[in-house]
Amino acid sequence: MAGSRSFSRRERVSEQIRRELADLIHSELRDPRVGMVSLTEVAVSADYAHAKVYFSSLAGSDQLDSVLAGLEHAAGFLRTELGKRISIHMTPQLHFIFDQSLERGAQLSRLISEAAAISDHGEHPEHPEQTHHPEHPERS
Repeated sequence: MAGSRSFSRRERVSEQIRRELADLIHSELRDPRVGMVSLTEVAVSADYAHAKVYFSSLAGSDQLDSVLAGLEHAAGFLRTELGKRISIHMTPQLHFIFDQSLERGAQLSRLISEAAAISDHGEHPEHPEQTHHPEHPERS
């Protein structure tokens, strides 16, 4: 029982950290490298010493290094401000990690749409031998 209780508390703390960091980044952070980021998840370690902060960005993949550098540069400031907003025993060190799940989801959706379009048109580009050949009915 105690294990599940501490797990739920850690999840609540993680979500509170995510909300507060999102607000801080939006309202207080002035680094132009960061731009529009969305915090998708925060995972706090069992001892609350570290927090993995997963983010996505509207910036292109060519700007990702710059966005990450801006977040890492602001980590000390964000941690200090976070400590003022939430009351936990220890304010965790922040480790920013790009969350590729939204990008992967968009890529999968695009592939599914392309496959559906090919299917709707009856095209089978990877199996051209399956087209109808009236002169050779056995190949149809």
